[in-house]
Amino acid sequence: MTRILVISDIHANLTALEAVLADAGEVDETWCLGDLVGYGPDPNECIHRIRSLPKLTCLIGNHDTAAIGNLALVSFNHDARRSLVWHKETVTKKNLTFLTGLPSDVVVCGEVSLAHGSPRDPIWEYVMNALTARINLGFFSTPWCFIGHSHMQVVFQQCARRDSVDIVVLPPGEGYELTERAILNPGSVGQPRDRNPRAAYALFYPEKNIWEPRRVEYDIQAVKTRILEAGLPPRHAERLAGGW
Repeated sequence: MTRILVISDIHANLTALEAVLADAGEVDETWCLGDLVGYGPDPNECIHRIRSLPKLTCLIGNHDTAAIGNLALVSFNHDARRSLVWHKETVTKKNLTFLTGLPSDVVVCGEVSLAHGSPRDPIWEYVMNALTARINLGFFSTPWCFIGHSHMQVVFQQCARRDSVDIVVLPPGEGYELTERAILNPGSVGQPRDRNPRAAYALFYPEKNIWEPRRVEYDIQAVKTRILEAGLPPRHAERLAGGW
């Protein structure tokens, strides 16, 4: 059975990325939903690691877009801007070229649409509630859409009623057999924000339409140390342990 690794929002956290890849084991494909850089201390290492993955489909995220100069830094808060300035100076020309070549629009893989933010606004919109999810159902035609950006591991599933379409918000579980249209987020590898500090990702089994969200522990203290040694904002180190 085909196993597809779905990851997003690595945010220059190589330790978390390596923990996810080890925990996932052998997969047939990897779908990366963007934001390889931003916040963390390991931008070049993370880009190189992602580039090396076989059968990779990778999107560009908003932080990646800013790093290559295609999104104004004023769009980000003060700490995020500080981090991005450092990343723009640190990322190699070869890795910037890789980021520049990543698609910014929705990518369709079989019965799944892929976007960083949302199908309506692939770079910037956050899907964090049922209303936004319901609106976005009209912006993709496949049964499912996988997104990142919010750093929250969640499933927004369509629930059709006689006179309307509602959205049911499913919390992370051991796995779901997908039977209705849904927007699914694997969570963040490198900076979770759902009060769970463990690195987040998902496995997708397309033959059986199974979505399996997963979490894995990693050495958070080592990443915090590297963030501070690089002179990056202390807040980006502090938030890792609390998953916020």
